[in-house]
This record gives sequence, structure tokens and C-alpha cells, in this order.
Amino acid sequence: MARPRSAGYDEHRDEILAAAARLFATRGYAATSMNDVAAACGLSKATLYHYVADKHDLLALVSRSHVRRLEALVDAVLARSLAPRERLLALIEAFMSAYADAQHEHRVLTEDVKFLQDAAQHEVLDGQRRVVAAFAEAIAALRPDLADRSLAAALAMLLFGMMNWTFTWLRAAGPLSHEAVARMVGELFFGGLPHVQATSA
Repeated sequence: MARPRSAGYDEHRDEILAAAARLFATRGYAATSMNDVAAACGLSKATLYHYVADKHDLLALVSRSHVRRLEALVDAVLARSLAPRERLLALIEAFMSAYADAQHEHRVLTEDVKFLQDAAQHEVLDGQRRVVAAFAEAIAALRPDLADRSLAAALAMLLFGMMNWTFTWLRAAGPLSHEAVARMVGELFFGGLPHVQATSA
């Protein structure tokens, strides 16, 4: 018979995932041990294994939960039935806001997916593809002439290129907020989008 989960199990596991994400992001996945994670959480190693199977499982949980959060943001924006420009801007703002609160998780997602075992890696990458597809569809709604040449998808990746690496330089205590940078990203993207040629190679 399976051991029953204690009250607060999910909350405790979320705390473990946050601590693991911080360690993976600052020390690197390969350099972080389960002993390190247990110590950071103030738990015994035996208690830690009550919540996760091993370090691979821990990485999968961190990556999967972050991707699911991003997919939920996409769903929430799409549910608002916004006009194309407002939809894309809302997606940009939602993602930049999420990155502000999950910089460690985002660094793990961008740098450590290569360490995931095959099934977990495919699941995480599929989630990322769905997120990119939602942005591409929002761009194609603004420029339908770009969709057939797959340029909307390429533009979505360029847009993520602006957003995804802000964790390397944008700090909460710095002169720019994530909200301000989200506006800048939108202004840059919307300012350049009219000039993209559908005949581009």
C-alpha cells in the first residue's frame, strides 16, 4: 500500500523544487548533489527522497513545472480573445512577468534540458514547442502573409531571443523593471515587424 501524503506535501515539494532550481542555476546541475539540495531545504536526505526519486526526477519536475506554468500563461491570454496586436503584447508582458519571478527555473530550462532523460526531455521540449507555436500564431495573425513561408515561426524565435536571456542581465533591484523591458521588447518588435518582407529567404 502506498504511503499516504502528508498535509502540505505539495507545498513542501514546491519549496524543494525552488531550492533545487536555485542550486542548479547558480552551481550547475552536474555540480549539485542531492545532499546539497537536502541541506538547502533543511531536510535529511531520506526525507528528500520521500518527495523525489533522484536528481534526474528533480530536474524533470523543475523543468516540467516551469513549462506548464508558461503554457498556462498562454492559455490565460488566449482565453481573453484579444485583438491580434493586444494578444501578442499580452503574451510578451505575461512571459516577462513570469521570468521576473522564476529566473532560476528559467535558467534551468534554457541550460539544463540536455541533462533530462529521454521521456522527460521530449515532454518538456514538446511543451516549449507549443508555447513558441502560440507566439507564432499571434504573429501570423498580425502578418498573415508571413505564415506560409514559416517566417512567423522564425519571428517568434527571434522574439524569444529578446526575452529569454534577460535573466543573464536584468535584475529586480536594477534600474529597469521587467514591466519596462516588456514594453521595450514590444516596441522593438512591433516597430520592426512591418518591415519584414514575405519574400525573405
